[in-house]
Amino acid sequence: MVHDGVAEEPERIAVASAPIHFFDRASQATRFGSLEFLGGLELSSAEMAFGAWSSIRFLPDGRHFIGVLDTGHWLRGEIRRDGEGRLSGVDDVWLTSMRDVDGSYNQNKWSVDAESLATRGDEVVVSYEQRHRVTVFSPLSKFETALPGESLALPFATDELRNNGGLETLALSPVAGPLGGALVAVAEKSRNRDEYRLAGILDGPLRGAFRVRTSDDFDVTDGTFLPGGDLLLLQRRFNLADGVGTRIVRISGDTLRPGAIVEGDTILEADLGYQIDNMEGLDAVQAEDGSVHLFMVSDDNHSILQRTLLLEFRLVE
Repeated sequence: MVHDGVAEEPERIAVASAPIHFFDRASQATRFGSLEFLGGLELSSAEMAFGAWSSIRFLPDGRHFIGVLDTGHWLRGEIRRDGEGRLSGVDDVWLTSMRDVDGSYNQNKWSVDAESLATRGDEVVVSYEQRHRVTVFSPLSKFETALPGESLALPFATDELRNNGGLETLALSPVAGPLGGALVAVAEKSRNRDEYRLAGILDGPLRGAFRVRTSDDFDVTDGTFLPGGDLLLLQRRFNLADGVGTRIVRISGDTLRPGAIVEGDTILEADLGYQIDNMEGLDAVQAEDGSVHLFMVSDDNHSILQRTLLLEFRLVE
């Protein structure tokens, strides 16, 4: 077990799952615009450190995944499917405390508030808020016990980032796309003087800052690139007037340039009439048949009033 939130070596934990057959609570519809709902899971565990899931990234086999929790933990596992190919559970789940730059397994949230990650070659790259940075862990085969390496330079000043509204998105663009395999980071709430979310291309020939326009009090919580180079941003709304909402916005990869202000088109929007919670993680996986599947995960904030969800959609072009 993980004691006091700290596991200095990977610890295998049991995770129970309950199936979610329909996305709309009031109907059995499966199509939602350009997305087809394939199924989902509500996940739970007796391990108290489980939850607070901020981001998910699948490995090339499309089954094994790596995640980060905003409590400073790594999570890895494998999805399980039933005979019809629907999500039926998660197996071989391991939880590990992340190491801080001094080598300690520091559970001070200000230091290890991990919000998103990307895998690139033999590296796992993580973005943090509060102590804002984007840090490289390697090798991939030992990322759970690796010391954090270099922090990548950001194309904007970190003092522009809010403490609890920093770099919620870190996404790796496809090599064949417009950005040529560059990393892209987007802030959750931090804005410039024009009230646009701060964002940046972190490397490559187009390195530089750009801005993301959102609307209706939605903030950015994660993102992923499609194989052709378009960027999907997961957005969240929570306020007393409008309640909880989630949105996925598609931004053309050709518009991502230093100095640009981008907005995109909404391809999914849902409130609590649908099977959502505090949706924080988004990844895109290309299946064997060439179709693109989107996976979303939620952060339950370790609250008994919230749920940890894993949802799967197919993108219908």
